[in-house]
Amino acid sequence: MTEDIKKGLLGIVVDETEVSKVMPEINSLTYRGYAAQDLCAKCKFEEVAYLILNGELPSEKQLKNFEKVERKERNLSKTLLESIKNFPKKSHPMDVARTAVSIMGLEDKETKDNSPEANLRKVMRIFAKTPVALAAFYRIRKGKKIIKPKNNLTFSENFFYMCFGKVPEKEIVKAFDVSLILYAEHSFNVSTFTARTITSSLSDIHGAITGAIASLKGPLHGGANEEVMHMMNKIKKPENALNWINNALDQKTVVMGFGHRVYKSGDSRVPTMREYFSKVAKVKKDKKFEKIYDIVEKVMIERKNIHPNVDYPTGPTYHLMGFDTDFFTPIFVISRITGWSAHILEQHAANKLIRPLASYKGNSYRKVVPINQR
Repeated sequence: MTEDIKKGLLGIVVDETEVSKVMPEINSLTYRGYAAQDLCAKCKFEEVAYLILNGELPSEKQLKNFEKVERKERNLSKTLLESIKNFPKKSHPMDVARTAVSIMGLEDKETKDNSPEANLRKVMRIFAKTPVALAAFYRIRKGKKIIKPKNNLTFSENFFYMCFGKVPEKEIVKAFDVSLILYAEHSFNVSTFTARTITSSLSDIHGAITGAIASLKGPLHGGANEEVMHMMNKIKKPENALNWINNALDQKTVVMGFGHRVYKSGDSRVPTMREYFSKVAKVKKDKKFEKIYDIVEKVMIERKNIHPNVDYPTGPTYHLMGFDTDFFTPIFVISRITGWSAHILEQHAANKLIRPLASYKGNSYRKVVPINQR
């Protein structure tokens, strides 16, 4: 009898979650029941982070306290700062993020305490410090002085300030906030499942998030937004786009930023991110990538009936904001820490070791022959 193997766990329901769901009835990704695009329209990122971690949108008092805690935890230890200064400048920033979180785990006095209260305190430290660590590396590798965080700036404003030394136009900050909201959570994706699997062994939260970052680095997951920008840089200008995409499809080349296992008729996050991509392009007075975007999207839908996912508009948006391409996925990290953490807390609350089976296809039983007889 042939075993029914579900490669990639396709279609397998392995647990329950209250954190997020793509709701077909409204054709939208939802966080705790709220449509992601509605949250983008009415909330800033800190409100959504609070929602994902605590289950409800915050009151003004709750948000103020949440922001106070996050801003208080931004400063890095001397050990972590020195480590970042000594990282090879050619390191991929995702490896920097992974290593920085590991060092945080070495330093945190509550690393071994997996109680809900201790985990929430650790979440806030990881959430606050990771963007600071990444911004420090952003500066160091360019030969520039590290900029200390400012506690009177929002989460997004502070990241821009630490990377570039200034806060950009409000339209740019809002677009960045929107991208963080859209990237914050997406149910049992590969990095989240990695975090939950690690957590299921009762490992610590720093280890689970470190594993999630390693998983997110891959081009079939978070790294897709970087690959989109590499593709657009190959195309170079709108006049080349039609021939490029048709040749790519003729040669059966994988076109990054398109398709999604969960969405069959288009990623519900795309219209919102596309809108803010356009706003950023307008502020920057650069429509080149928008034109390339539209041509490639049209051909992909016409020829393959494959729609873009959120990485497709996000990549060029981050480029126009001034970020290096290999920093796109780390930006994803500083957002998704919220979703990973919520799932880690959820896994601890009703834990069972995740231990799937495999169908063995190797040799049947064999006897060991002594080395002089082989």
